Amino acid sequence: MKNPKSTVAPLPKGESAEPVKGRTLSGRRAVVIVLSNYLNDPRVRRAAEALSEEGMIVEVICASGSKEEPARERFNGVEILRVPIRHRRGGKLRYLFEYLGFLTVCFGLLALRSLTRRYDLVHVNNMPDVLVFSALVPKLLGAKVVLDLHDPMPELMQSIYGMGEASRGVRLLKALEKLSISFADEVITVNKTCRNIFSSRSCAPEKVCVVMNSPDEKVFAFRPPSVSPPAVQTRPFVVMYHGALVERHGLALAVEAIGRVRQTVPNIELRVHGERTAYLEQVLALVRDQGYQDWVHYVGPKKLDQIVQAIDECDLGVIPNQRSIFTLINTPTRIFEFLSRGKPVIAPSAPGVLEYFGKEALVSFELGDVDDLARKVEFVIRNPEKVRQITERGQEVCFAHRWSRERECLVGLIRNLLVGKCASGVVQSTPSIY
Repeated sequence: MKNPKSTVAPLPKGESAEPVKGRTLSGRRAVVIVLSNYLNDPRVRRAAEALSEEGMIVEVICASGSKEEPARERFNGVEILRVPIRHRRGGKLRYLFEYLGFLTVCFGLLALRSLTRRYDLVHVNNMPDVLVFSALVPKLLGAKVVLDLHDPMPELMQSIYGMGEASRGVRLLKALEKLSISFADEVITVNKTCRNIFSSRSCAPEKVCVVMNSPDEKVFAFRPPSVSPPAVQTRPFVVMYHGALVERHGLALAVEAIGRVRQTVPNIELRVHGERTAYLEQVLALVRDQGYQDWVHYVGPKKLDQIVQAIDECDLGVIPNQRSIFTLINTPTRIFEFLSRGKPVIAPSAPGVLEYFGKEALVSFELGDVDDLARKVEFVIRNPEKVRQITERGQEVCFAHRWSRERECLVGLIRNLLVGKCASGVVQSTPSIY
């Protein structure tokens, strides 16, 4: 790392926490809507706290994470209101009931609250897309509405349920997506691939802004690459998986691939972090049947600071996605988390990944290919110097899309929406559209 353009150095202390100068949003009121546990949803938290740092009065209406959580809470300057609906994975009817219930509750809450306070901004996060219509009353009273599309619903449902593109359900989801985007004043999404999908079927390209789901440097501070030498018998070579434990994310694929690598690297082990799911139970049953308990360790769910520590303790991160229409377009945040801490990561060779990293900045494998994944794990173990160079190049990509920069895009978009491109005679920063 010889010059500022190619150096991934730690940020100056407090850089990512500094609000954008001017604080032209001070005193304005925003409400964030999300059908998830707010404190466990890093993207939503980062956005809400960024607006609070800009001086906005920020409220969050979210699902309840557990019975132990209070109905109301103030956290990092954000007022949280939890409604008694818990977001759970399930069948189509479960999702339909959950989505309609949360939409109805949020619509009523926003209508009632609009009698005593005027919102300047309603920031709605999918899933579902139609949750944006909960903002109808504030919008009629002058609020601007931003729809944050974390995932394209048609592609995700195709991936989960095996629905065909021409099926009635997928056609309905695409129609609802178009209506939801039309209702919103601005749309945000997570990567260029998703932006292209939305603009190709639901709106003009200029309506969609990319704000990547980058980890906060205050939590995932940048560290120089830390690549282990070829595996030795004195300690385990630790491969780490963390995130949602669902079939499309391929934990079983990782278990099978690492099982093959153990034939030549007997001290390799896999550590798994995440919430228990039915899919995890299936994988653990496979682990027991195959006698893999000595090297496959389910650690359980961890908070963000614990995930950072776990990454620091591993030798390699793995994102073993199966091939699906959704995993082809996804850019996993876990790539950024591993690389920010200087750890090599094996990630899918998919458009949603390669459009940012390219094959020179990442160790990639063919989606769903257990043989290729096993080969790439062996490559990382046997070629530490090459892997260190790849990790450095990957860190440069991460640094270019660090949260402090993505935050500027988000705040600039909101400022332009609420204040206009000129405030106090100064042209405000314009969000990046890539």
